[in-house]
Amino acid sequence: MTGREKIEAAFEPDGTSEFPAVICYEGIFARDHWDSLTSRPWWTIYSSDISAHVALNREIIDAIGQDWFALPQCHSRQARESTRIVQFDDGMFLIDDSMQRMMRIERPQISGWWPADAPPAAPPSPKSTREIDRAVPASDIADRAAFRAIGCCDLADALLAEFGREKFAVTSVASPLWQCHGLWGFEGMMTAVAERPKLVEHACDRFLAQTLSCLPLAAELGVRGVWIEECMTDMVSPDAFARINLPRLQRLTAEIRSLGMRSIYYYCGDPSDRWDLLMSAGADALSLEESKKGFRIDIADVVDRVQGRCMVLGNLDAINLLPHASDAQLRREIARQLDAGRRNGNRFIMSIGSPVTPETTVERVRMYCEMVRRMQNARMT
Repeated sequence: MTGREKIEAAFEPDGTSEFPAVICYEGIFARDHWDSLTSRPWWTIYSSDISAHVALNREIIDAIGQDWFALPQCHSRQARESTRIVQFDDGMFLIDDSMQRMMRIERPQISGWWPADAPPAAPPSPKSTREIDRAVPASDIADRAAFRAIGCCDLADALLAEFGREKFAVTSVASPLWQCHGLWGFEGMMTAVAERPKLVEHACDRFLAQTLSCLPLAAELGVRGVWIEECMTDMVSPDAFARINLPRLQRLTAEIRSLGMRSIYYYCGDPSDRWDLLMSAGADALSLEESKKGFRIDIADVVDRVQGRCMVLGNLDAINLLPHASDAQLRREIARQLDAGRRNGNRFIMSIGSPVTPETTVERVRMYCEMVRRMQNARMT
């Protein structure tokens, strides 16, 4: 089976005969391990050259050896033709000739996209629905034909032509409630949920509408799976989660399914007081963190609760075990996770609980993927 076939089978009621192996947040991995993954300059990520992006993805995909890959959109052909990257004595710049505009570009920092000394921008902290509407513009469902006609699918088409038969194409979105963090910050978001829930619901509706407007474009690109990120909402009460977040999550997963894609709900945090709520989100798959931050998430307990109702992703410890364990320890944990996956009716993808750390080598990640394949093949024979 190809990696794509394995993942597609894992979503089906009968599960897969061969478990796929993946990591989450490939972009973070590439950022933190750029020089080990590719000889291409860091500013390739800003390039308008489709062939350069395909070559870059080829190096990264070959180095990792996992069974899925991120499928991006690109700028229109017109926008690509008018932009170029130029190096001056004081740095690298992206020049847009059509707009007569020049923007400095910086290399993303390991363990963070922006320089450590750059202060984060203060959130807008809206106090009314009108202020929310200004901060979160309304979105109409985009025209898929027009999106393709102007060339925004060119990169995706090129990547699918090379990797689409072997690998499963994914993209990511954020849950409506999690996106509120960008409006209020952590403290402001938590206070608003407790004191002004209707205002938060209005913001969630705006964010949901934006996300729903993008999903048809993801389908047009050729995306097969949508990763739904959910962070910090384990600190919201189950009642508030059920009232504010759950109905909008359900609309999101239903729309993903209606467009012929699969949803993967990545819930960060402690699920212990809301298992039924997580299952009620309607996602095709559930992914959870490894045990940390004072809570415990054992993959065996996860599949006992899920009982084959959806596909489950593994949560191998990416913080301590993946970078530091012996080969034998890593092999034992993979075997334990694969056994749990079999008990979920073979509806399982071997994965990690959080992004690969900067100190974890590319070779170690490749070994993890190869171990999964060797171990399950040995079990099958």
